[in-house]
Amino acid sequence: MARVAVLGAGLGGVIMAYELRDILGRDHEIAVVNKGSKYSFVPSNPWVAVGWRDRESIEVDLAPVFAKRDIALHPEGAARLHPAENRIELVGGQSVSYDFLVIATGPDLAFDEIEGFGPEGHTQSICHVDHALKAKEAFDQLVKNPGPVIIGAAQGASCYGPAYEFTFVLDKALRDAKVRDRVPMTFVTAEPYVGHLGLDGVGDTKSLLESEMRQHHVKWVTNARIDKVEAGTMHVSELADDGSLKAAHDLPFAYSMILPAFRGVAAVRGIEGLTNPRGFILADRHQRNPAFRNVFSVGVCVAIPPVGKTPVPVGVPKTGFMIESMVTATAHNIARLVDGREPDAEATWNAVCLADFGDGGVAFVAQPQIPPRNVNWSSSGKWVHAAKIGFEKYFLRKIRIGKSEPFYERLALQALGIDKLKAIKVDERT
Repeated sequence: MARVAVLGAGLGGVIMAYELRDILGRDHEIAVVNKGSKYSFVPSNPWVAVGWRDRESIEVDLAPVFAKRDIALHPEGAARLHPAENRIELVGGQSVSYDFLVIATGPDLAFDEIEGFGPEGHTQSICHVDHALKAKEAFDQLVKNPGPVIIGAAQGASCYGPAYEFTFVLDKALRDAKVRDRVPMTFVTAEPYVGHLGLDGVGDTKSLLESEMRQHHVKWVTNARIDKVEAGTMHVSELADDGSLKAAHDLPFAYSMILPAFRGVAAVRGIEGLTNPRGFILADRHQRNPAFRNVFSVGVCVAIPPVGKTPVPVGVPKTGFMIESMVTATAHNIARLVDGREPDAEATWNAVCLADFGDGGVAFVAQPQIPPRNVNWSSSGKWVHAAKIGFEKYFLRKIRIGKSEPFYERLALQALGIDKLKAIKVDERT
């Protein structure tokens, strides 16, 4: 009997636990360590921040679902991982031992790296439902007292889609409230151009997103380094392509939502051989750590180098379908190790994304997500908004029923030619 632990119960961690249970059966132990027992659908946070969703509509209590699937839940959270001892130290002093570990923690939010930044400072966030609810309170005040708005992503950020989404969701909410005419909006981003997304663009995202911003009267500053945030003023250095200072901006704001840079969580950060200097988990092509061979990683916590050199640090996003492909590969590889064989599955890292703009949106398919690509497609239209709502309801249902990939999802992906795993050559199998 193998003991498999999953550290983290976000998008990657919950689906990981379900898929492990499916592939390993009931003869092996699966335990999940997470801070709390609730799963929250993070892609809905932009809607929470303007009052289109509440906490209850996007959260799932994992305890009964895990119990039904015979998955142990440790909601104390992890204090420290001890990979040399095959042990997770829990908050409170107890431990969870394992034969195999999947790290799916998501990120630590590095608000402290910029003075005055974050929900404890002067800017809002939509990275967590608690932050989004606080942002909703600030949105209500903005409607009562309209003024300038700054939306964007700070230097080192590796998640740009939600910043674009929230720009247009907020625009729609302000138009609905009949105050958009009194709210000048500026998009501030570390990206070298609008639509870069940490991926050097996907299809024609540069033109699509620039066009959307012009139509919605949103100005922008790219290659932006946020130096400091004070109450009502954001100090931004706009860099030239060679890294020199192009312009300094002191931007006034009544409301601001800026996505932060990510780093590895404290429980894993600084473990030699496991993480890079930012605390992200090092992984080979099988999602396996090179130093600790029984440790795998999926999702935002995985170390991926940037796509090219940029004047301001720009990270690579880990999108939902990309994460699910990591999960499927990892489940197959752990099953092979349990059977005494070597891992052979590789995730495709394909990306299928829907960016909602409140009454429209942009969709893109990148196969693989990191260029060069076999498929590089993007499109926009009102259908994206409806598709995002449908996906939200579908994914939350998956979490509630404890299933990683219902058969109809598998059939749909096959029909579209979108795979989670790379083809395995017969002579490479062991």
